[in-house]
Amino acid sequence: MKTDAKSLSLTQNAITVLQKRYLKRDENGNVVETPEDLFKRVAKAIASVDRLYGKTDFEVKELEDDFYELISSLKFLPNSPTLMNAGRRLGQLSACFVIPVEDSMESIFDAIKYAAIIHKSGGGTGFSFSKLRPKGDVVGSTKGISSGPVSFMTVFDSATEAVKQGGTRRGANMGILRVDHPDILEFITCKDNNDRLNNFNISVAITDSFMRALIEDKEYNLINPRTKKVVGSLRAKEVFQKIVNQAWKNGEPGIVFIDRINESNPTPEIGEIESTNPCGEQPLLPFESCNLGSINLARMVRRDGKDSIEVDWETLRDTVYKAVHFLDNVIDANKYPLKMIEEMTKANRKIGLGIMGWADMLIQLKIPYNSEIALDLAEKIMKFIQDEARRASQNLAEMRGPFPNLSKSIYKEKILLRNATLTTIAPTGTLSIIAGCSSGIEPLFAVAFVRNVLEGTKLIEVNPYFEGMLKEYGLWNRDLVEKCSQSNSIQNLKELPEEIRRIFVTSHDISPSDHIRMQASFQKYTDNAVSKTVNFPNYATPKDVEEVFLLAYNLGCKGVTVYRDGSRQEQVLSTVKKKIEESPDMEITQRIIPKKRPTVIKGTTRLMKTGCGNLYVTINEDSSGRPFEVFTNIGKAGGCASSQAEAIGRLISLALRSNVEPEEVIKQLKGISCHQPTWHESGRILSCSDAIAKALERYQPLSVDINVEKDCRKTSYIETMLIGACPECGSAIQHEEGCAKCYSCGYTKC
Repeated sequence: MKTDAKSLSLTQNAITVLQKRYLKRDENGNVVETPEDLFKRVAKAIASVDRLYGKTDFEVKELEDDFYELISSLKFLPNSPTLMNAGRRLGQLSACFVIPVEDSMESIFDAIKYAAIIHKSGGGTGFSFSKLRPKGDVVGSTKGISSGPVSFMTVFDSATEAVKQGGTRRGANMGILRVDHPDILEFITCKDNNDRLNNFNISVAITDSFMRALIEDKEYNLINPRTKKVVGSLRAKEVFQKIVNQAWKNGEPGIVFIDRINESNPTPEIGEIESTNPCGEQPLLPFESCNLGSINLARMVRRDGKDSIEVDWETLRDTVYKAVHFLDNVIDANKYPLKMIEEMTKANRKIGLGIMGWADMLIQLKIPYNSEIALDLAEKIMKFIQDEARRASQNLAEMRGPFPNLSKSIYKEKILLRNATLTTIAPTGTLSIIAGCSSGIEPLFAVAFVRNVLEGTKLIEVNPYFEGMLKEYGLWNRDLVEKCSQSNSIQNLKELPEEIRRIFVTSHDISPSDHIRMQASFQKYTDNAVSKTVNFPNYATPKDVEEVFLLAYNLGCKGVTVYRDGSRQEQVLSTVKKKIEESPDMEITQRIIPKKRPTVIKGTTRLMKTGCGNLYVTINEDSSGRPFEVFTNIGKAGGCASSQAEAIGRLISLALRSNVEPEEVIKQLKGISCHQPTWHESGRILSCSDAIAKALERYQPLSVDINVEKDCRKTSYIETMLIGACPECGSAIQHEEGCAKCYSCGYTKC
């Protein structure tokens, strides 16, 4: 494929991500578009909307050139569905949707159908399950008993698992339940078991009355949404502690301050906001969508003289104006998945202009992320963007008319705006990789990291600003860079000058309270909400999480997502331990003697292609047809690969001869990644361990429950995510912006 990376200033990582997920392909899967073609396609499709408002072909072509410069210069990028689909047949350009779930079987399954359509088109969905009657409540039509919101969430989860988002994005949901719902305790712990609801992020909708009860250490009322009557009460402090403990344990649930969100609902007469999109930054009305885009602050600085660097306010102003115009056009260019979504979206015309590259801007200005100067600049930058975005929206309203629901909004007729909301700070995931900048408002996750490439080669990726400063100080050398890549922090590397360590702080160097203070600084001048993860060290306590939740409330945030480093690894270990303790068939204190091998035994050998070469897996069975032992031969690979495959085979044989169920062996091995994944029989082989597991899985007798394969597949994916390994390249997963993503290959869970 012809590449134009040099002319577009794209990094190798950016090119890889574009080729994997964004560029057009022919019917054989071959890339038939360059990055330049993509930017031209998007610019042309979005600029063409101006014809609807009376612009001439000449004016539209000028705008197309402006939009092309805007995105190809990487000053601004729209959300992924717009990059993927603008100017193409699918044409679905929005990232965020909220679907209502009413208390009826018809509404529940309509919502599942609508979500499937949206996921297929590349969007993410948010749901509030707060209107569903609680578990054990009466079902009027049949006089039966309701199974409750959490039970129905599993149906939504299964539907999402079955839908692939156009082959480019994995389905993602937000599930929200009000804290005063009678099933709130079940909801808080619904993801305690790692094989459930893994296509959901979950958040508790916290009310002001709950917070008052918490502060005063009182009980609060639980309300049946069907009858609207009080059906019980709980001590607020105990419920809050349960939320805190679960968030400390595995990062969920998050919390959203639902009353605060509705205080800034721009159209209260149209409806109440009940839910957000999957990462929590975009509150929306039922059947509403929003398209997002991010300004790259790394490119909003200029050198004033020889040594002085400052914010380039004029370039930022120009970028804001063009970005607002671009995003407003997206609303009209969009091919909506549902008619009711199109109607609601065009009635309110919400857009979400945000930022990325914040950490890069601070580094260029030589401002530490965790400093008061950084917090002050965050407010100043976001207020500037908010003010200029409103001016741009007012200009559009004068030319095109205000959003139709303006008369029912809090603005009434005092301010003529084209868009009900203008700013959102969203996860930038792969967008920041394309732009070659830091994610959203997150700090750097590291100054250098190892990237796995083909044939086992590893390259060290170095932050360009860090590289520049090392060279400025005359410190650039391979040994030092390798040292820096071995840790997420450089604060203990005394060979680095204090100024470098002061400026290049990473997420692990920043206190949780500083994470929240930064989020609050940006939230102050953001219409919608701010997507950010508060990172905790592994040794953090539940009390630390509690303090951050309370600080977020006190500082005016609209929601909080936390992640304690390593917490999900511990979750796997604790789950395994619990299974052993609860198993009635296993005597822990009794010695298990493996069965003896008979003289003659039969079996089959299966060829599995791996990144290390052809792997031959022989599975022999006992007289009952049950797998009994496994032998492996990895062809010409030799060395460690051969010896490790043989060792795995011996240990599997020992387990099988000790009556361990084959599916338990499969669950342990399947999904383990190495640096050389490959394809075999229309499936992805992540490693030799993964290949052996899949060979064993395919050997299962036909009498095995047909759900076993699906469950094993799902569990392996889940465990890969939980242990912090990327399922595509095996590199470390980072938890940022309410999402999990890989900087090595561009994979993102969102």
